[in-house]
Amino acid sequence: MIEHQVRTHKSAEDFPLEEHLAYKVAQVAADPVAVDDEVADMIINRIIDNAAVAVASVTRRPVTSARTMAEDHPVTEGGASVFGIDGTYSAEWAALANGTAVRELDFHDTFLAAEYSHPGDNIPPLLAVAQHKGLGGKELIRAVATGYEIQVNLVKGICLHEYKIDHVAHLGPSVAAGLGTLLELDTETIYQAVGQALHTTTATRQSRKGLISSWKAYAPAFAGKMAIEAVDRTMRGEGAPAPIWEGEDGFIAWMLHSPERTYTVPLPAPGEAKRAILDTYTKEHSAEYQSQAPIDLAIRMKQTLADKGLDTADIESIVLHTSHHTHYVIGTGANDPQKMDPQASRETLDHSIMYIFAVALQDGGWHHVDSYLPERAARPDTVELWHKISTVEDPEWTRRYHSHDPNEKAFGAKAVITFNDGTVVEDEMAVANAHPLGARPFERDNYIAKFRALAEGQVDPAEQDRFLAAAQNLRELTDLSELNVRLNEAALAQAPNTPEGLF
Repeated sequence: MIEHQVRTHKSAEDFPLEEHLAYKVAQVAADPVAVDDEVADMIINRIIDNAAVAVASVTRRPVTSARTMAEDHPVTEGGASVFGIDGTYSAEWAALANGTAVRELDFHDTFLAAEYSHPGDNIPPLLAVAQHKGLGGKELIRAVATGYEIQVNLVKGICLHEYKIDHVAHLGPSVAAGLGTLLELDTETIYQAVGQALHTTTATRQSRKGLISSWKAYAPAFAGKMAIEAVDRTMRGEGAPAPIWEGEDGFIAWMLHSPERTYTVPLPAPGEAKRAILDTYTKEHSAEYQSQAPIDLAIRMKQTLADKGLDTADIESIVLHTSHHTHYVIGTGANDPQKMDPQASRETLDHSIMYIFAVALQDGGWHHVDSYLPERAARPDTVELWHKISTVEDPEWTRRYHSHDPNEKAFGAKAVITFNDGTVVEDEMAVANAHPLGARPFERDNYIAKFRALAEGQVDPAEQDRFLAAAQNLRELTDLSELNVRLNEAALAQAPNTPEGLF
């Protein structure tokens, strides 16, 4: 890996194009290096994972709206498929629909470092364009490897949330880079596309705070759609603002820290394999990633309390000692009253560790639908327990969160439960059971089981089998429409009727 120093440059400075971060990203995308078998296997896992969470969300209102928008853009030549239904549609609209379906339940893969990310968001736009161009599994694998590589390394090097910029600002460039690999574009064209994609996909984090709306699911899908359009324009000879990261009036200078900040972004050297996907991890539970280990911890502590004859009704307080990220994003450090509101949206509840821990501790489990039902959130005993939970930042947990030592890495928390009679029960969990360093790391069988569990009742068994066979044969697959998953008519009939839009 090469550690690139990225800072603001004044317009009068000599700053050759080849030194721009966007150009270095483009060089990585244009590098024809082979994809390792281990990486290809993980890409297959994540395609299965994305399909699993997509079919589970297809009949939800935000996803239904995105799907109907795509249905208003059918095509007779080229085009891409949309999760759940037959037909071919304009690739950028298919990417929007499928990206929204993948993101809606907050249930797919994650990578956490200086910034947050869901690298699986790269797959829908890359797959849509691959389908549109009639490309095969080998080409898709190469593209996805690039998308993950660029996003993971931007996430390692550049913190966005510190200045309230949403993490989709790393997704637009990574998708553009992946499309460059997919289409075997030249470095200059990819460079312009990366710049356009960043410029058009920068947004604030208000989408993940306050009255969190369905835009939380649309945001990455929109970034993917914008990246497709950016590539389309740059292939036609159009350009981008530059230097996009380093310019005097650019991203670092005015969206992030200031012209005084230097960021370090690692990228593969020429000829170096793209292996970043192996640093990422998926979710066993449908909730924000930093709640994965606390959910497993709460489930374990429920049994501990039962063994001790203790009742959650007698709890005086629960304090979760955790990292800066967890405390300020999904904990009480966010100073967000919606995170304690029984009437809050599902999107807000899955970003409230206080709610999540309360429900997991009471139920001894977690369900992607039942745990978020309005009646579940409004249960009086749950509300009472929920409001007794707080978070505090522990510097040691923050240090471990950012540690590169696998033996220290931690995304979890220590829970201190105090009862009315003064009894204290403590336990902690560093990483979720499904994490690569956890008690039960996810492997191919786990991804398949997750797909079948979420597809049950939604997708007929024969269709499940067909999709899983196609996905696992990705290296040899020539018709990428086989990666679509069709819902049965009974499932599709559950989708709500949504108001008409423009088209």
